[in-house]
Amino acid sequence: MLRTIRRALALIFFIAVTLLFLDFTGTLHSWLGWMAKIQFLPAVLALNAAVILVLVLLTLIFGRVYCSVICPLGVFQDIVAHINSRRSRKAAMRYTWSPARNILRYGMLVLFLAAMIAGVGTLVALLDPYASYGRMVSNLLAPLWQWGNNLLAYIAEQAGSYAFYSVDVWMKSLPTFIIAAATFIVIAVLAWKNGRTYCNTVCPVGTVLGFLSRFSLFRIVIDAGKCKECGLCSRQCKASCIDYKNHKVDHSRCVTCFDCLGTCSHGALRYEFRFRSAGDKTPATADTSRRTFLAVAAMTTVSAAMKAQEKKVDGGLAVIEDKKIPDRLTRIVPAGAVSLRNFQSHCTACQLCVSVCPNQVLRPSTGLMHLMMPEMSYERGYCRPECTRCADVCPAGAILPITVAEKSSVRIGHAVWISDNCVPLTDGQECGNCARHCPTGAIQMIPSVPSDPASLKIPAINTERCIGCGACENLCPARPFSAIYVEGHLTHSEM
Repeated sequence: MLRTIRRALALIFFIAVTLLFLDFTGTLHSWLGWMAKIQFLPAVLALNAAVILVLVLLTLIFGRVYCSVICPLGVFQDIVAHINSRRSRKAAMRYTWSPARNILRYGMLVLFLAAMIAGVGTLVALLDPYASYGRMVSNLLAPLWQWGNNLLAYIAEQAGSYAFYSVDVWMKSLPTFIIAAATFIVIAVLAWKNGRTYCNTVCPVGTVLGFLSRFSLFRIVIDAGKCKECGLCSRQCKASCIDYKNHKVDHSRCVTCFDCLGTCSHGALRYEFRFRSAGDKTPATADTSRRTFLAVAAMTTVSAAMKAQEKKVDGGLAVIEDKKIPDRLTRIVPAGAVSLRNFQSHCTACQLCVSVCPNQVLRPSTGLMHLMMPEMSYERGYCRPECTRCADVCPAGAILPITVAEKSSVRIGHAVWISDNCVPLTDGQECGNCARHCPTGAIQMIPSVPSDPASLKIPAINTERCIGCGACENLCPARPFSAIYVEGHLTHSEM
């Protein structure tokens, strides 16, 4: 029963987090957004002391329940291992005890911490388990989800219903797609063959929580008097942490999955309080363990008060396929990021903001030092001043919460005019699209010939009023490059 409860909770978290990355409408984030905010590394980067304290206490009391219940990548590995175990009885009993590879574990942790201190965000993003799973879902599963939605939208339209609407399915970044596919293959193969190898040799979060779990109050222990040394528990342990010959469990690697408890037919394994009196002869019962694990769920739900609030906005503009990305000297990041430095030091490249952007403005970067981190580009839409969705869902503090009023006055970039591409000068036709759609009135049309008021008008930009929303760049009819584009700011400022 204890294992069943753990599996049920893990499945709930796994499905909910997966849906957060698949939900392009943003509806679920108002209800389930807190599940992204209680992931370990995003909480650390966001300096979310309440979540960090809860996760540390959970580990110190119950062991690595975070890894077996809350972490989506950990649950994904369990699912892969379970599928393999269903093939045959031999596959279900394929694990064995192996000593901890502490040099590799702590070496990866030191490398991870050094990357964080040095600001090498690409390496941090590669090793964060939550971000790795988010990229897998966003790049591999989301397109299938969206194609399914478009099929339902087509069927509904034929029936005269508009219950669904179609969305564009496009590859936002080839390098990110390749990395997501490679991550999926590596972790799936490791889980298929050896269970939790990735968690206990590579994952820095697993190493930190593993260190804390050495001191957990509740843990799995082996009763040497009852143990027959049959080895069934060891062959069932995905973490390879049970040394049945010496009646020891490596609690730094145990992820508290409880698979071993149901395997032992001699009652030699117990999940109990580590300081239980030696004179207490009462064996730990399933009911006691069940109540203990239910307490995990109760403590975890404390963080539900941090739910992200979602504001509904209208959809994006029509897709313009033939626009090309201009060569920007400084990349653009959303309002709420404060600065490029702040954004890069907090972002884990989980792609959650990319998934929920309604105007298809955000996409993963292809730059080496900020590979996979979101940046803004306006070929498919522009950043509407009334939309704060990316700031609402960011769990790591890379994009801080911001109100609509604040966003409308934050300058994330400024427009730059390219006369060689401007329609009035190249085609001799009136245009003014950029000025008509500028939400801040930063663009005015002036005569192209100052001495002739009747001459064709060209845009004049007031950079002090421009907020860098990209409406002018997106709606400019010039092809393939716009006659006006947005250059990013290293540090955001207010009008």
